[in-house]
Amino acid sequence: MTSSQVGKSYDEHGRNDVVSGDAPEEGYERGLGSRQVQMIAIGGAIGVGLFLGAGANIAKAGPSLILMYALAGVIIFFIMRALGELLLYRPVSGSFAEYSREFLGPFFGYFTAWTYWLMWVVTGMAELTAAAIYVHYWFPSVPQWVTALVFLVVLFVANLISVKLFGEIEFWFSMVKVTALIGMIVIGLGVLTFGFSAAGDTAAVSNLWAFDGFFPKGIGSSLMTLQGVMFAYLAVELVGVTAGESEDPEKTLPKAINTLPWRIALFYVGALTVILCVVKWTEFAPGVSPFVKAFAVIGIPAGAAIVNFVVLTAALSSCNSGMYSTGRMLRTLADNGEAPRVFSKLSASKTPALGITVSVAFMGIGVVLNYVVPEKAFGYVTSVATAAGIWTWLMILVSHVLYRRAVDAGRLRASSFPAPGGAVCSWIAIAFLLFVTGLIAYDADSRVCLYVMAVWAVALGIGWWVLKARNPEVTSRREPELENVG
Repeated sequence: MTSSQVGKSYDEHGRNDVVSGDAPEEGYERGLGSRQVQMIAIGGAIGVGLFLGAGANIAKAGPSLILMYALAGVIIFFIMRALGELLLYRPVSGSFAEYSREFLGPFFGYFTAWTYWLMWVVTGMAELTAAAIYVHYWFPSVPQWVTALVFLVVLFVANLISVKLFGEIEFWFSMVKVTALIGMIVIGLGVLTFGFSAAGDTAAVSNLWAFDGFFPKGIGSSLMTLQGVMFAYLAVELVGVTAGESEDPEKTLPKAINTLPWRIALFYVGALTVILCVVKWTEFAPGVSPFVKAFAVIGIPAGAAIVNFVVLTAALSSCNSGMYSTGRMLRTLADNGEAPRVFSKLSASKTPALGITVSVAFMGIGVVLNYVVPEKAFGYVTSVATAAGIWTWLMILVSHVLYRRAVDAGRLRASSFPAPGGAVCSWIAIAFLLFVTGLIAYDADSRVCLYVMAVWAVALGIGWWVLKARNPEVTSRREPELENVG
């Protein structure tokens, strides 16, 4: 590689928009500092799946939901370490879509990028639905669809300004979520230890098994909650999308990924354990945040309102991240000739404004769902988002397995951030995700998402056929030119 190319690597189409080392992503502003990337990573693990979805899952599985979150958390860590190894082998905007393109072929890169876009669009719908439900807590007379529409417009405007503003908004959103969760854990431990509040007399660790045991509905019912649990972990891979706009990806990304276990242990397993000790599981119901319910039972009405505000910010934070991700994915697709070229253009503030705008327009379907079927909107969109997320995670894992195979054969250099256990942990995670997919297929209510994904696959297949007919070069496989970034 010539001296003029130092610090850059080239993708399979010969463009130098692949970030390597300290070189900036061409066009994007490298505006996300370590502080923001760390908090985005933390906030990505705390979303509406925990704050709202956990209520329905507690009703289905009882205290055993804690074990399901812990089990899924281990798998998520395997996925993120696999992604981390790939990111430090070749940090690139588009992340897992580019790795799918490199190791599995152009079609898989194309399919993964579009499917990740779909995941965030429907996740945005879920977050808007959740936000509308939270506002309903204060203003029951306001229709859900009106609230969802207002939030959609406000976040859309905020997203167009700059990546620095996005990072700052996410930093403070995540700070609110983290502070509130820690506060709830501390208060819950105080109730358990000192017995104060209206819940003091009934709060006990024995609540975890006193009401029909730890698996009150049976192990099978507990396993069926895994699909909802996996939805709660969607967005942890967002740090991979930020690689192209991080100031120092070689330092910030490994740190963000390595802190994942304690985040899962504290915010998911820890928070749910405390709540289920303070309030018996039989008092939780679908559609109500378990955190709001816990504070109401403790007897702090203002506390419940505060928690409701916190979970509202969590929903808006995730929707905000979705707008960020979808715009970048559309630009990656456009750069590879797999979406209209117009999506590759950046605004004066160096944001993919058109891609964000189109994505937000599709998120508006969530507003329609809130108008037509407000009671089912959340369940529909979360199941579709989970199916799309599982595909994305599978592509990360399969790409990692193929990458490790190439490294062992001496065809590619080793990453500076190898995953513990090598490809073995990736194989375990692949088996787990296929098992969850089987659970989705078994469940009549969530099975509809597989039909949606089948239609989506057919649509993408037709799109690929059209691309191949119009421009065969776009669909041909080319090896990227690499530079050591470790």
